[in-house]
Amino acid sequence: MKPSHILVLDPEASRRDGLVNALKVSGHLPVVVGDTAEAVRALAVPGLDVALVSLATPGLDQTLLREALAPSQPAEPEPLDDVERRHIARTLSYTRGNKRRAAHLLGIARSTLLAKVRKYGLDNHPISE
Repeated sequence: MKPSHILVLDPEASRRDGLVNALKVSGHLPVVVGDTAEAVRALAVPGLDVALVSLATPGLDQTLLREALAPSQPAEPEPLDDVERRHIARTLSYTRGNKRRAAHLLGIARSTLLAKVRKYGLDNHPISE
């Protein structure tokens, strides 16, 4: 199963943490946001597959959320290098710097990942190969 990037917005810490742990154990890549404004900004960035939002979130503007989910004007596409860099950085963060595991999750050779890490200046991730 290919991992999904899942946005998580839930004000209740214990429920949110349990959900995030369950998503990680299932091989997904949760993106935790702290408030509605942060969720709207995250939704504007391409790459999220699913959004889990507690409708009980204080200050949740459902109209603003609806607009973020289905904007009237499509967002301008990002350059592929920017998207690839962000995805690799998130994957390295998810694997806590384990490049062998990150390469496996990304479906590329470890040598290819190492070349991309150098290309995008992501060398600051801890190495636990």
